[in-house]
Amino acid sequence: MQILTHQQTLDALPHAALAASLSDMFGRIRRGELVSPVRSALELPGGTLLYMPAHDGEVAAIKLVTVHPGHVATEQGAGQSAVQADVLVIDARTGKRLALLDGEAVTARRTATLSALAAQQLAAQPAGPLLLIGAGAQARAHLEAFVALLGTQKVYVSSRSEPRDLQVLADRLGLELTQVSSLQAALTECPLVVTATTATAPLFADHALHPQGFYAAIGSFKADMQELPPELVRRSRLVVDTLDGCQAEAGDLLRAGIDWSTVQDISHLPEADRSPDLTRPTIFKSVGQAAWDLAAARLCLREV
Repeated sequence: MQILTHQQTLDALPHAALAASLSDMFGRIRRGELVSPVRSALELPGGTLLYMPAHDGEVAAIKLVTVHPGHVATEQGAGQSAVQADVLVIDARTGKRLALLDGEAVTARRTATLSALAAQQLAAQPAGPLLLIGAGAQARAHLEAFVALLGTQKVYVSSRSEPRDLQVLADRLGLELTQVSSLQAALTECPLVVTATTATAPLFADHALHPQGFYAAIGSFKADMQELPPELVRRSRLVVDTLDGCQAEAGDLLRAGIDWSTVQDISHLPEADRSPDLTRPTIFKSVGQAAWDLAAARLCLREV
């Protein structure tokens, strides 16, 4: 069994190839080949163990995530992340263990690549400029993915803290990163917006926004979290990464009281619908599912 470090996992997941693997997974889902039970959780002393499996008849991937919010403050947890993850890849037909991947690298890369893939298909102006709200790991991953897949050149960031790591990444990519003083003004200019925060209330008001804005909302992944104003949600085209998952966890959509019959699942979009809606904003809401880990795992098997 191969064991990949964080960097080795990223190296095995180049954006263009991962986008192709995700698109291939859309087809597997439509054909009914994917088996992916609901995520389960086990309470641990001081934290939680999350278990997310999936298989397509050939390859199985199981992501294990531990969340210990206070662990980094203890002697045992010194220097460790509060969230740690691994993805075990198995031959579904024989049970043979094939690889162990860095779960944090898989999550960051596949989430951002899926957002960029959605923007390729659905955004009215996929080349940007791009506004990042938040400056953490997902913001950095999305910056890399949007540059790699969409050719993004102009980038703005709105963050409560100094976005030092994001600035280092922008410098490495040869981009000019502008920290905005007025979020609402940036929202007027930017047709691409990624929200990557842990907010529990809307980050901005529904006025003076770009008329054809594309919003990749990936930060709020629980029913009690919210990044987008309900008015914007209700008047936008809504596309999700998993309908079942979003109906259970997407606070942005749940709090807006939407008609779920109008929501589209990205893996089931007909070819005719894989194009921008020029009459209104578009929201791509992502809460994650094991299918995307499996798509990444399949690619890693080919790359390593």
